[in-house]
Amino acid sequence: MTRETFVALPCDGNWLYGIVHLPDHPASRGVLVVVGGPQYRVGSHRQFLLLARALADAAIPVMRFDYRGMGDSEGDAITFEDIETDIRGAIDTFFAQVPSLREVVLWGLCDAASAALMYAHRDRRVSGVVLLNPWVRTEQGIARAYLKHYYVTRLFDPELWRKIRAGEFSVTAAAKSLLQAVGTGLGLTKSFGPAADPAAGSRAPDTGQSAASKAPLPERMLTGLNLYDGRLMIVLSGDDLTAREFKDLATTERPWRKSLRAARVTIHELPAANHTFARRAWRDQVATWTAEWVKSW
Repeated sequence: MTRETFVALPCDGNWLYGIVHLPDHPASRGVLVVVGGPQYRVGSHRQFLLLARALADAAIPVMRFDYRGMGDSEGDAITFEDIETDIRGAIDTFFAQVPSLREVVLWGLCDAASAALMYAHRDRRVSGVVLLNPWVRTEQGIARAYLKHYYVTRLFDPELWRKIRAGEFSVTAAAKSLLQAVGTGLGLTKSFGPAADPAAGSRAPDTGQSAASKAPLPERMLTGLNLYDGRLMIVLSGDDLTAREFKDLATTERPWRKSLRAARVTIHELPAANHTFARRAWRDQVATWTAEWVKSW
């Protein structure tokens, strides 16, 4: 049996709200689901709720919560760049709710994965991190991903050539978009912009920062990875531009390749899955991988 308990926690003068899933005989290692934005603790297609129940059935205690400005929680909306206090407060509450807890795994999708990786080394209670389709967006990175995974694929799409023959496709607009992507990918232009993802529809989170105020996001994430000495599991969707951008970074940038080759890193791929793991089979596979990995050490 599992109890699902509503919890409230204070955070910088606001109240945050969440749910703790507590098995009758909980393991000493739990999972904190860090929710990305704009999103709340149930998750797309109920993924976070179903994940929490599956893990709890495996005796793994789970907490999922809304950070400030999201879901039911109070406060002004913030971005994943600014939720360190929220994560720390959630871990404090999780430990208070589950006295047998000794360590916690952070679990996040997209920009929540990025936030989890940058936080993990700051808290010795974090023994593992699960990253699903981590957000490493830069203008050059997404431009290269468009070129490699979208434009080249489109050239072999019969529907594209049908539209061209029928006069339903603007060659001029496509050429302009392609040239812009090439220029940005090569570092020649800086205005690829926040246009919608034409391949898979992954939303672009607002980082809430100026280019000069911080190091690029991938650099800060790599720093977080290298400062963190715990275990890491990465799950990548095959049908998702965000995942492809991360994979390109991880395979082409030598510092990332070196760090991700470590024995403490486990990487899984779901070739057909989209960004939010919309099908039951994909969600179930992620839940199975998570439970097995969390119980593996």
